[in-house]
Amino acid sequence: MNEAILEPDLPIVDPHHHLWDRPPALAAALPPPKHGFEHVIRRVPRYLLDELLADMKSGHNIIATVYMECGSMYRSRGPAAMRPVGETEFVNGVAAMSASGLYGEVLACAGIVGHADCNLGGAVAEVLQAHIAAGGGRFRGIRQSASSDPDKDVLGPLARQGGGLYLSPKFREGFAQLSPLGLSFDAWMLEPQLSDLLDLAKAFPETQIVLDHVGTPLGIASYAGRREERFPIWRENILALAALPNVAMKLGGLAMVFPGFASFMSDPPASSEALAAEWKPYIETCIEAFGAERCMFESNFPVDIGSCDYDVLWNAFKVLARGCSADEKTALFSGTAARIYRLEL
Repeated sequence: MNEAILEPDLPIVDPHHHLWDRPPALAAALPPPKHGFEHVIRRVPRYLLDELLADMKSGHNIIATVYMECGSMYRSRGPAAMRPVGETEFVNGVAAMSASGLYGEVLACAGIVGHADCNLGGAVAEVLQAHIAAGGGRFRGIRQSASSDPDKDVLGPLARQGGGLYLSPKFREGFAQLSPLGLSFDAWMLEPQLSDLLDLAKAFPETQIVLDHVGTPLGIASYAGRREERFPIWRENILALAALPNVAMKLGGLAMVFPGFASFMSDPPASSEALAAEWKPYIETCIEAFGAERCMFESNFPVDIGSCDYDVLWNAFKVLARGCSADEKTALFSGTAARIYRLEL
């Protein structure tokens, strides 16, 4: 889908993307592609600095990005709890390459969000300290997914755990280590689980929490045809989370398979206008509830390539922001992300 770039001068901080290298043997080991995640991995087995830069320079004014953990480049040796530190080491190297200026003025991976297992309890503090040391001043926090559903077809190959993670006393013992170190927490969970995050955010008001992908509404597997039915439940939880000042919202992820929109893997691909029309109820509700100062548009690339290219994705966000003021646009496209992730731009 070739589109003219909308508002090409608008500065953007992309606060959510991944880097990975999935060898052909690993992709071949995936189950037959009946779930959207397998399609994405097969389409994009490699997404490293070259691929990221190609997207960032496709027409929009991307000035910086924040890397989000995805299990990439873990250490192959040493204590299991410390192996995720390899991801931060890898990404910090990519960030240093970008910061050299050899690839232009854009600052790729200016902030890094890694992974540590809060189920370690207080012992996770040692892992967090190792991330901070490996991050070269760029490490900002962790993400630990709680995504789970009784219907295993919802998550497909990503179905890895049972529910209730954020309610676990041991998890919360580990979670309590974040705030003293000045670290934030990114939460990925599914819409029926949002009440768990509400309970967690109330219990730790001093910890900055960022909810990824507008809380991941569902419209596939046993939720097929029920997305609109569940919208009021989602909205009620979003309004409750917005009442907590330590929670911020990422506007994106709706191009993934989970919401079950018609645009996912459509042929021909959907236009930015069509994408914006699909996503509008969720994006508008979040901005109204949280305000632009606590919302940030995110690419979630390369995962969101299942619905659109990078340039079309940001066009869709700009369509959705047409009614916003200049100050609101600054917050939504760069200001909130730079503040929440404490970027030095």
